[in-house]
Amino acid sequence: MRKRKLGTQGLEVSAMGLGCMGMSDFYGARDDQESIRVIHRALELGIDFLDTADMYGPHTNEVLVGKAIANRRAEVVIATKFGMVRSKDPAFRGVCGRPEYVRSSCDGSLQRLGIETIDLYYQHRVDPQVPIEETVGAMADLVRAGKVRYVGLSEASPVTIRRAHKVHPITALQTEYSLWSRDPEDEILTTVRELGIGFVAYSPLGRGFLTGQLKRFEDFAPDDYRRMSPRFQGANFAKNLELVERIGEMARERSCTASQLALAWVMAQGQDVVPIPGTKRLKYLEENAQAAAIQLTQADLDRIEAIFPRDAAAGHRYPESARYLLNG
Repeated sequence: MRKRKLGTQGLEVSAMGLGCMGMSDFYGARDDQESIRVIHRALELGIDFLDTADMYGPHTNEVLVGKAIANRRAEVVIATKFGMVRSKDPAFRGVCGRPEYVRSSCDGSLQRLGIETIDLYYQHRVDPQVPIEETVGAMADLVRAGKVRYVGLSEASPVTIRRAHKVHPITALQTEYSLWSRDPEDEILTTVRELGIGFVAYSPLGRGFLTGQLKRFEDFAPDDYRRMSPRFQGANFAKNLELVERIGEMARERSCTASQLALAWVMAQGQDVVPIPGTKRLKYLEENAQAAAIQLTQADLDRIEAIFPRDAAAGHRYPESARYLLNG
């Protein structure tokens, strides 16, 4: 697994990371022992960039990652996040960027992960009630205190990114990016490249849709987040399935899987782009890792564009209740 640089402050990570969220939350049943095996296998494959957040679980995913990396701290780059607040109501999603909350969240994450320093600390969502300068100022204090190495943002707008970067260098922006979520191509990618900020693509497989393995809405567990996603519902599901099937046809011609082709496409968008596909199964981890070896020609990219043009996906990527937190 090759390495890629995230930003210009010195952070270097594997060219593909591992999203750990689904191991503990949102996508059905969990199996902690299998998930730990997945993390250990990822390290064997050279995937050293692990992504978690305090709201996954909540809190349980950080504990899981902490168990998996115990006694292996030097082998991993740990990214976690603060700022999304959950309650006993599973539908509730709040956001907080107050400086005191930043500090307490960091201490909690360090304790759960069992580490002394977080490698990359993101604000998970921008708090519209707190000036970004105050939030990032608190994050900068954490860097000076040795609790955080690098600072990141997630789902932030170009204006917010620029304001934040003036307070403290932003190393990475994490935003959804895949064949069916290409909003970053409007202004985000241009902005981060101008400022020397790396780009981390979450959900590069469209929450599993681009794998070609999902065939029926009814197959999702009752508590699976995707039941609430517009892209997985009704006519949208059927239309999106047609797109994935066409990608699958091209993948078969190239003797790879649809997911490998989709990941190779993300990785081909620039050496500053690092996808973090999530999985809790060894089979899919190993399949995803092999995508890093796929080299797409311009002809390949042109064909993918023809098959899956921008804005081809039907439905919004988030339910209406969560959209106010995007591009903040």
